[in-house]
Amino acid sequence: VNYVKISPNRGNYINGVRNDGRTNTIKKITVHHMACNGTLEAIGEAFARPARECSSNYAIDSNGRVAMYCEEVNRSWCSGNAENDNQAITIEVANDGGAPNWHVSDKALNKLVELCTDICKRNGIKKLNFTGDKSGNLTMHKYFQATACPGEYLASKFPYIADEVNKRLAPAPVKQDYISYTAQKGDSWWQIAQDKLGNGNRYMELVKFNGHTVAPAIYPGNIIKIPCGTASVTVKVPTKTAAPKPVKPMKTAQQVAKEVIQGKW
Repeated sequence: VNYVKISPNRGNYINGVRNDGRTNTIKKITVHHMACNGTLEAIGEAFARPARECSSNYAIDSNGRVAMYCEEVNRSWCSGNAENDNQAITIEVANDGGAPNWHVSDKALNKLVELCTDICKRNGIKKLNFTGDKSGNLTMHKYFQATACPGEYLASKFPYIADEVNKRLAPAPVKQDYISYTAQKGDSWWQIAQDKLGNGNRYMELVKFNGHTVAPAIYPGNIIKIPCGTASVTVKVPTKTAAPKPVKPMKTAQQVAKEVIQGKW
């Protein structure tokens, strides 16, 4: 929040007396447009006048700056509908273009997504549902009063706003740090360590990784977790065998006798 000016136009009148607070829990977000390129300070001054009888929880200007005019614990007077305002966080967004499109700057639109995400996280809203009517929890001013608010451009961005917010609300995927192995008949911790880690003597690593302090019996069908990135793969390289030397054929008795006569022996 870049600017704060708390409006007196908030809460509910009970027996003629204005009371801070809400009559319901925060369940939705209702988006409005300013119908002008207003500054946060100018809108704050307008909401500060009791005779104006209007306010919003937040506003966003065309530069993406955010103002607070009503704390979230208090109902704002924004939608012309007490039932909605008692369960909605209301946001006014500046326009950098006029009728009929009422364009909104990219900075304002991006900040609206950020603000809606933050509101959802702080108030336990797990998902924004844009249904195109007041039954969803991302709603437009025109669902509750005869008005064109929030203008054609911003209204066209509601599916995008819901999608972007929900992407940010989705929990980060949990990276699995193991693979699963189904034990077979005859398996042992030592054998699995030998096959999967490359060394049977590492079996206690598997035992502890699977939540045990001592090695329990393994039965076919048991699921064994094998830690990723720890396997030591042993590659057997075949031993190179020298080629056999050629064997000379044996000489006959006649050949040996001849060589003796010739003096070769």
